[in-house]
Amino acid sequence: MADLVGVYAASHGPLIVRNWDVLPAATRNTLTAAFTELGRRINAVRPDVLIVISPDHWVNFFLDNLPSICIGVGDTHAGPPEPWLAAYPHKQMAGHAALAQHIAAYACHHEFEPSVSYKLALDHGFCIPLWKANIDPLPPIVPVILNTVEPPYPSPARCFAFGETLAAAVKSFPAPLRVALLATGGLSHSIGEPTMGEIDEAFDRECLQLLASGHCDENSDALMKFLDARLPTAGNGAAETRNWLAAHSAASAARTGGTGSFDLIHYSAMPEIYVGCGVASWTL
Repeated sequence: MADLVGVYAASHGPLIVRNWDVLPAATRNTLTAAFTELGRRINAVRPDVLIVISPDHWVNFFLDNLPSICIGVGDTHAGPPEPWLAAYPHKQMAGHAALAQHIAAYACHHEFEPSVSYKLALDHGFCIPLWKANIDPLPPIVPVILNTVEPPYPSPARCFAFGETLAAAVKSFPAPLRVALLATGGLSHSIGEPTMGEIDEAFDRECLQLLASGHCDENSDALMKFLDARLPTAGNGAAETRNWLAAHSAASAARTGGTGSFDLIHYSAMPEIYVGCGVASWTL
């Protein structure tokens, strides 16, 4: 039986890489410290496989074919196609086809019908956190694309339910794998809109407080009600907070002995990278 041994989340703003050399030294130091700690925590649990939940930024899909959920089931995944990520060290990344196909099949038998792809390119949403966290060695990746770039989006309730399904699918996998999960994206930000560059720090901090308030049904309902009401007002990029919600519910489903908590590694509003930038983990 596989075990979910760690759950994590991190922002993935492109300017973390594109503008790295011109960012203020204090910003670079803050980001380096946060991602280094994220990598330390992931490396410490020694994952055999890493599930990564991220949107697809028009690399694999477009308006003519836009799945709500797509699971990468290939043996390998291509590295990021963005030219400003040319220095990313992995041109190809190993997949874990057996676990990915198991997750897809399990989801289909438990009220989800995800799309699958045997050939995905993993863009900055996947690769910036992997790179900045210096995960070494990089384990095989099971990429999960959750549509958070173009409406209609899956509702917060569906994202929460999908996280629970992911955790159950991992638990039911027959091989003794150590599996970690990383959600990327968010928090509040606006891209390509008249409000581009604005950050809703109040949204971010209330969301983080609700994540930290526990896993019980009452708190989860409050979190989903908050996201239903506030996601549309926190910038179009805030839709990616759904990925954090899926991670939160997966951690809740996987925790044992009645323990477990949300641990915020770092948050700050960073207009210099256009993102309310958060890095976090859940103890199981």
